[in-house]
Amino acid sequence: MTKTLTMARKELRILLSSATALVFVGAFLLLTLFVFFWVDAFWARGLADVRPLFNRMPLLLLVLVSALTMRQWSEEQRSGTQEILLTLPVRRIELVLGKLLAVIALVALTLALTLFLPVSISFLGDLDWGPVWGGYLAALLLAAAYGAIGLFISSRTDNQIVAFIVTLLVCGALYLLGTSDLSSAAGASVGAVLRALSTSSRFESIQRGVIDLRDLVYYLSLTAIFVTANVLSLQAKGWSTRPERRAHRHQSYALASLVMANLVLLNIWLAPLRGLRWDLTEQHVFTLSDATQNLLSQLQEPLEITAYLSSETHPLLEPLAPEIEDLLHEYAVAGGSRVHVSVIDPADDPEAEAEANNTYGIRPNAFQVAGRNQTSIINAYLDVLVRYGDQSEVLGFGDLVKVTANRDGTVEVALNNLEYQLTSAIKRAVYGFQSVEAALAAMTEPAKLTLYLTSSTLPAWLADAPAAIQAVVDDYTAASPNLSYAVVDLDDQATTVTPQELYEQYGLQPVRASLTSTDTYYFYLVLTVGDQSQVIYPGGTYAESDVRKAVDAAIKRSAPGFLKVVGVWTPPAPQGSQAANYNLATYEEARQALADEYQVSTVDLSTGAVPAEIDVLVLIAPQNLSERERFAIDQYLMRGGSVVAVAGNYGLTIDPYSGSLALQEIQGGLRDLLLKYGIDVQKALVLDPQNEPFPVIVNRQVSGFTVQELQAMDYPFFIDVRQDGLAADSPITAGLSAVTLNWASPVVVDAAANANRQVETLVRSSSQSWLQTDTNINPDFSTYPDYGFAVVAPQQSYPLGVAVTGTFTSAYAESGVPASDDGTTPDTALLTESPATAHLIVLGSAEFLNDTVFAISSQLAVDRHMNSIQLIQNAVAWCVEEPDMLAIRTKGNATMRVLASLSEQGQKVWEWGNYAVALVALLVLGGWWRSRLRHERPLPLTSPGQSSPAAQDPVGGPRS
Repeated sequence: MTKTLTMARKELRILLSSATALVFVGAFLLLTLFVFFWVDAFWARGLADVRPLFNRMPLLLLVLVSALTMRQWSEEQRSGTQEILLTLPVRRIELVLGKLLAVIALVALTLALTLFLPVSISFLGDLDWGPVWGGYLAALLLAAAYGAIGLFISSRTDNQIVAFIVTLLVCGALYLLGTSDLSSAAGASVGAVLRALSTSSRFESIQRGVIDLRDLVYYLSLTAIFVTANVLSLQAKGWSTRPERRAHRHQSYALASLVMANLVLLNIWLAPLRGLRWDLTEQHVFTLSDATQNLLSQLQEPLEITAYLSSETHPLLEPLAPEIEDLLHEYAVAGGSRVHVSVIDPADDPEAEAEANNTYGIRPNAFQVAGRNQTSIINAYLDVLVRYGDQSEVLGFGDLVKVTANRDGTVEVALNNLEYQLTSAIKRAVYGFQSVEAALAAMTEPAKLTLYLTSSTLPAWLADAPAAIQAVVDDYTAASPNLSYAVVDLDDQATTVTPQELYEQYGLQPVRASLTSTDTYYFYLVLTVGDQSQVIYPGGTYAESDVRKAVDAAIKRSAPGFLKVVGVWTPPAPQGSQAANYNLATYEEARQALADEYQVSTVDLSTGAVPAEIDVLVLIAPQNLSERERFAIDQYLMRGGSVVAVAGNYGLTIDPYSGSLALQEIQGGLRDLLLKYGIDVQKALVLDPQNEPFPVIVNRQVSGFTVQELQAMDYPFFIDVRQDGLAADSPITAGLSAVTLNWASPVVVDAAANANRQVETLVRSSSQSWLQTDTNINPDFSTYPDYGFAVVAPQQSYPLGVAVTGTFTSAYAESGVPASDDGTTPDTALLTESPATAHLIVLGSAEFLNDTVFAISSQLAVDRHMNSIQLIQNAVAWCVEEPDMLAIRTKGNATMRVLASLSEQGQKVWEWGNYAVALVALLVLGGWWRSRLRHERPLPLTSPGQSSPAAQDPVGGPRS
């Protein structure tokens, strides 16, 4: 080993003293930074990641390593020093490894000069360092493999140019084997083999931040194979051609072939092994979460997961199939005998394809594939079927794949948080399959249903309610011994339960029979499982169907593995065809995102009550609400429900005169209702110099032609809230790197009214924000050149979203139940106070979940709006107390780590700063090494009888 390191130091000294090597290193640095900032449009992407740094690293390393290795043996042969090296008492393997280590060391030094790039990005955004270290490790492994190949080729010729070109061709061929065009043209089975042999496909796996044992063994094996070939090549130079030495030659060839064959067989043996990997990503994106493993461990029936993956598919989709198979394997391991995983190519199994088409509605997707001479259409499958009992869920192409369009016209294709999609599908299947009896059986502790009432003061309209409840409960108790039922009459002198105990335990208070009456009564149904209790409000007239529906929902909510029900209210579509054409208030993407994890139900509030099965009520841009609808929201909160109000005071519309976007004040919103709870969504708009830009199309003259291009314009109404404006301790915002609130209003909490509640400010603007009270949203840069709008004092940080938990007093405690449309007052119980478990989240923007706003945002940064989606998902998950799915969802947030907002001048400063640091570091390195060489003392001459230092150091003497 000492001789190997001595050889490496000698070669590294020669490389660093070579102007050619330094030129290639400098060119590598400049090309890397140019590709990063310009070719991959780093600033336009707006994401804090360094994937563009490594995307073209294999090609750039190909040129660099070929240049560094081309002279290693070729120059030794040309100058005649190779014979001297081969006659020294140093083994051939030590000579080869010494030269290889020198090349790797110089490549590592070159890569170190690019470290300022991720360091600078970490100052501009929340950078995940896991993929960064994975990318650098992949680059070193690739450089080792390229270096071994280049050294072997250099040993076969004394011409450096020939060595350089042949190394480029061989290493380039290994890189091209994994490209989508070649692998798809070769066919499915051959394409899979080509990707396994390719250096590029292995590189992509490691640069994601996943260190797979198979990838490590591949690179080390490739390096070892060509090191072995290089040693054999050097040994062959000293072989005698006499016939009696033929056996020795054959023995050397056989030994080298045996070593190479064993290395190939090792890779073949490891190929089917999955799970032997190390996830470097900060949130362990590629590792199954505890929530998924817990869900799989609770399965009562076999779970079948079938992936329908076509071998003949679009080239960009081919690398996704192995990723899907690997993750499904993780599910199979975590679920044990309860989970059965299979992967089917429908083209090879017509019966399975027919079943998928006819039974589950799975159809192939049509993809356009451009060949060398023609364009064709391929029908391919990329679907996953989840079956649990008689329930099934299908994840199609749109669920599994995320396609990102770049500004240069190219697209990036990746899996769309596959674990989150799969686990959500499994939960939906489990929820649909389980009956109430199965839910009771799944409970680890007995369930107890208790009716608390005062029989003497019960209103007439509730007289038949106890019998309806008894009929429903009799069905349950007959089917399952895990449920018991009791009726506690507080008027019975024998009962030991007091009203004070009911208030302390469940937050239950007496209900006033009517607004004008002083009579009160109790009528509450409580489900208790272990130490968890929930109050059931069937609503309506307590008919048997209403009771059964409410009790079913309560039992399923208490059982493990059941989905929650999210009720969503959105503004109704405008009436008439012309109005529909100008409807900018659509929120389908947010609704679909919630449907991926929960059972989403459209809520009709006109009945004056929220359905009993609703676990969370989400109000998006509430407007034109009647008093009965507000009453329904209030009473749902009084029941201990959770309300998420996306409730700004302004809605997006189109100016009928100019045709441009405009704002109008929302009528009949939630502001008056929220004021009763001590929360004021003020009638003002927040403007912030820290904002997400607005895309505008400008005309530019290029060579006499008018060209339209998309430019980013500062727009203070699109408030860009960074981590310093997000509540770090709240699970609602802790997983977010940034979020944009569009046309938002301040959300001010009355400290006195909320003194006994837990209040948390979730989102706030920067300290340079200011307010505007009019609805003009079109900038005037001629009058206000900085931001397009007048900056009004005071400039300060404004709260834009709050979460409040605690006991709320009804807004109708004094006024009573509002009348119906016909003027009559319905027989409805009025709850005047909520239990302490009630949640209320208020966000001061009505439009940050608008599909139109998402379309505007995606023109500059495709993934940016996903942070808004995640904010509402996190809010719902927090309300239903499901931190498990919250954790899985935040794992997929790596692609949404956005950059800090910088001016064009600021971007140039950071960009040119990276160029300057890299070049200055290279010049300092070259200057320092030159200075060191100038101060080296020459070896002293010795008399013929003395031994020289060179003789004492076998590899440190003659310099090639």
